[in-house]
Amino acid sequence: MPTAASSTERWPGSGPPRRPGAAARWRAAPADAWHAVVDTGHLVAFRAGTVRSRRVLVALAAAFVALTAAAAVVPAWTPGAGSGEGRSLDVLLLLPTAMAGFLLLALVSAVVSGGGRELLARDPAAVHPVSPTTDHLGALVLAPLNIAWLMQAWTLLGSTAYAVGPGRGGADLAAAQVGMLLWLALATALAQVVAWSLEGLRRLRGGVLAVRLLGLGVLAAGLALQATGRLVPALDRGPTVPVLGGLVGGPGSRWGLTVAGLLVATLLAVALGAVPAHLAARRHPRDEQGSETAHHEARPLARWPLTALVRTDRASVWRAVPMRRGLLVLAVGPGLVALLGGLRWDTMTVLPGLVASGGALLFGVNAWCLDGRGGRWRESLPVDPATVFDARAWVLAEFLLTASLLTTAIAAVRAGVPSAAELAAITATLAVVTVQVVAAAMRWSLAHPHAVDLRSARATPAPPLGMVGYSTRLAVSTTVTGLVFSGLSRAEGWALPVLCAVPFLAWSSWRLLRTRRRWLDPVERARVVLTVTA
Repeated sequence: MPTAASSTERWPGSGPPRRPGAAARWRAAPADAWHAVVDTGHLVAFRAGTVRSRRVLVALAAAFVALTAAAAVVPAWTPGAGSGEGRSLDVLLLLPTAMAGFLLLALVSAVVSGGGRELLARDPAAVHPVSPTTDHLGALVLAPLNIAWLMQAWTLLGSTAYAVGPGRGGADLAAAQVGMLLWLALATALAQVVAWSLEGLRRLRGGVLAVRLLGLGVLAAGLALQATGRLVPALDRGPTVPVLGGLVGGPGSRWGLTVAGLLVATLLAVALGAVPAHLAARRHPRDEQGSETAHHEARPLARWPLTALVRTDRASVWRAVPMRRGLLVLAVGPGLVALLGGLRWDTMTVLPGLVASGGALLFGVNAWCLDGRGGRWRESLPVDPATVFDARAWVLAEFLLTASLLTTAIAAVRAGVPSAAELAAITATLAVVTVQVVAAAMRWSLAHPHAVDLRSARATPAPPLGMVGYSTRLAVSTTVTGLVFSGLSRAEGWALPVLCAVPFLAWSSWRLLRTRRRWLDPVERARVVLTVTA
């Protein structure tokens, strides 16, 4: 017989359970919120404990703090900073638009990932009492662990430092940066509110179609504003202009009111985000359910093992919700930015590398986790391990190249007719960055495998800190490659870009073949398979 009351038992005479009224729920809200904060702290400590080396964790935290401090302080002491004229004045005038751009970036990132990143994966969370409020707070905590978020935040802090300057012994700079940090927090919290709301809408009947139509409507409105020349004036009339005006004047009554308003708005946005998070948690994700329960007719057997493996891997990628959603945003987003900005062919060479880097972060940096629990069954098939590696690398390259080509096609609409050198440069860039990213992704997949369930639209193929490292290294290498071919696009003929692409391709191909040889080692292969199928 039981010796203690469990969560499903009632005390004698207590009667049937009753649903608490509104007053009781309001009284319990502060306690529930505090429990969610405590649970978030426990989960963050748990995720930090999964880092293999404590020194690495401390080094990453120190680097994050040092880079943020440098971005917020160093530009204030550069020549011309805070002068109120010339370039300093131009940066100050552009700051409201940059603040609105950061809000838009945070919004798109949160919406695409379905409300934010997962502090605890979907399957483990099913057996643990993790509330939707904890999930929401965890998404906010993990939001800065994104290279796009970090780069935009550092750029905004650096621009503020250069526009304001040191001013009165650094008091003006400190006041402006405190307000800018609050703006970063407010923009992230507001993005989570919208993202959770759209996620709840997406889980209603017909919600997927409604969200898609809403996205197309917003996109059409943005294109219409840009085509009529009213986009920048619309951004200038936004709330960022008065906010910035209250931050750059130095400590005072207006600065105090602005900071207090930002702080209150941030706290309200954080609290408000828990409401749609609870509403979304009560419903199943329809797009993920549809993908998992769909029926697909059997196709004729392939004649060659490589063809059969490529077909299987391709289906596992393109039928996954996060892959399709991520590819759409990666391909269309940068292409539209280039289209609206009217990028020329000599500057478009940066786009393929950025798109390929983002595509690899969807699954490529941990490519073997696609098999999930079926990885052991795959290993039992009578297929050469080299063929398995070739199929996975081929599908990854196919995925990245598709996204890069779509971005380039959209950006080319306003770029005009390219010269022979420009066409050769963009073609060489597409080939080089694809092989470059595939080689790096397959190497990391073999060296650092992780057991990840990519069925969730919010799942990431590696831990957050690992994703920051991967995204940084990919962004730096591909951006440098794009800048090199941007310079080569100004050559007289097409031969120079093609010839310069040969050493890039040879180096990346050699690294890819070296990883392939490591995969053929049965001990290495067993380690990877056992890890990703855990």
